Amino acid sequence: MYDHILFPTDGSDGSEAAIAHVREMAEAFDATVHVLHVVDMRQFTLGMGGNYISGPKGYAKDRPSVDDRKRDLEERATPFVEELAADFEGIKTVSAVRAGNPHKAILEYIDENDIDLVVMGTEGRTGVERYLLGSVSEKVVRLANPPVVTVRADEDE
Repeated sequence: MYDHILFPTDGSDGSEAAIAHVREMAEAFDATVHVLHVVDMRQFTLGMGGNYISGPKGYAKDRPSVDDRKRDLEERATPFVEELAADFEGIKTVSAVRAGNPHKAILEYIDENDIDLVVMGTEGRTGVERYLLGSVSEKVVRLANPPVVTVRADEDE
């Protein structure tokens, strides 16, 4: 029924809470787990990463470009994702790091990799952060074709 399970993770408590569910589903269906981390580039594209956005001529002269910062963040995330994938002992895994808007990158990964099920954590943003960035899990639930299981951060307590 489920051959490829996507586990998008940001290292949050919500993601941690979802690990046991991912393992259980993968074992039940003998599925491959795709561990995906998306480097959130919205802070740079929304102008919140002031050190990386060009200002007046010469302003960002000695600062890294958005592309340099993206590459650096992807390189730093790779060991985290590979280590997490290795923790799924006895289960076939694929690890991946992408950069961009998290929900869009997750949806693209789903389409590109024939994902049958998504299991992801949710923490529930509130206030201004939710208004500006929205809930990644909420958007994935609404827009993804395969079923999406969400696990609240406090579910494992």
